[in-house]
Amino acid sequence: MEPIYLDHAATTPVHPDVWEAMLPFFTANYGNPSSTHSFGRAARTALNRFRDGMAKSLGCMPSELIFTSGGTESNNMAIFGVMQGEQAGKKHIVTTTIEHHAVLHPCEHLESLGFEVTYVPVGSDGLIQLEDVEASIRPDTALISMMYVNNEVGTIQPIEQVGLLARTHGIPFHVDAVQALGKIPLNLAELPIDLMSLSAHKIYGPKGAGALYVSKHTKLLPHVFGGSQERKRRAGTENVPAIAGFAKAVETILPLQERNYTQASELREHMISILEQQLGCDAFTINGHKEQHVPHILNISFPGISTETLLMNLDLSEVAAASGSACTSGSLEVSHVLQAMKLPENVTHSAVRFSFGMGNSKEQIETAAHKVATIIHRLRNK
Repeated sequence: MEPIYLDHAATTPVHPDVWEAMLPFFTANYGNPSSTHSFGRAARTALNRFRDGMAKSLGCMPSELIFTSGGTESNNMAIFGVMQGEQAGKKHIVTTTIEHHAVLHPCEHLESLGFEVTYVPVGSDGLIQLEDVEASIRPDTALISMMYVNNEVGTIQPIEQVGLLARTHGIPFHVDAVQALGKIPLNLAELPIDLMSLSAHKIYGPKGAGALYVSKHTKLLPHVFGGSQERKRRAGTENVPAIAGFAKAVETILPLQERNYTQASELREHMISILEQQLGCDAFTINGHKEQHVPHILNISFPGISTETLLMNLDLSEVAAASGSACTSGSLEVSHVLQAMKLPENVTHSAVRFSFGMGNSKEQIETAAHKVATIIHRLRNK
């Protein structure tokens, strides 16, 4: 039987239509968009077309989209671009304890430069409280940065309420929506968001392509210099093949959002049901909010079994899962997200994330769940 891939929150396979859309820009249409000859003009026309299409899908203006190399760069650009801009001496940023390291590490770097950061705590379900955000706001707060969907436990944050709070105080609001795009509706014409980070490879697009939405009312200083690309906000020749793939992924996946949501919900519940039958309800704990969560992420702890041991056994059984963020799972450190949720040590040290995608079937989930149960039984009876 083929290996079973349950790590779609880390990355997704490139959709066949996306691959096909990218190919011409490696061969016939290889011009540099900044060149003035016909090859360059053709590439520039295509780039404008991709930006227009994505902007329409997201509910923003094309001029508000900056193409980047992915979610990490978009997060860095948003944070440094706002915090190092002219904020009338404002040196304070508000974020949360469960952000991706692409937000936490820039914040730590800013602290080393003399900025101040407030890390809003979360409950045991991974959810922030609006009053905690409000209590963190100071007269010198220059930015609030928060993820929409947590990449490890799938909890959905109350972005609209936080955005309205930020608007009330006149503070720019940045949202890391990397795990939200293609999973829940995003309409920037309606959401009170000033900056939003996106990534292609989470929605069946290529790696190395991302975007940052920057509202026309938001001042953003560039942090990459050397050219006038992207309206002088992000220097460097645009990765046209990757952008072509990103635009095609948005065009292809967003209309399937509702169907994929339903399918992921069914797969998630099916896996939980089999594990309950095979192991009993008391043998594992599901981490994250019981209701406010995306269905494609299932984070489970099996107390008494270490994460590393379980992942190793799953890999040998040809089931691909993860310990959390793909940017840290290689080191198998205890999840900072689960620690921030103040879960017991036997829960934080035994957590595994399964994440579902379009390539998964009910039969695969059944097979994977049975393999998980078999491994748990074997390890516990050693």
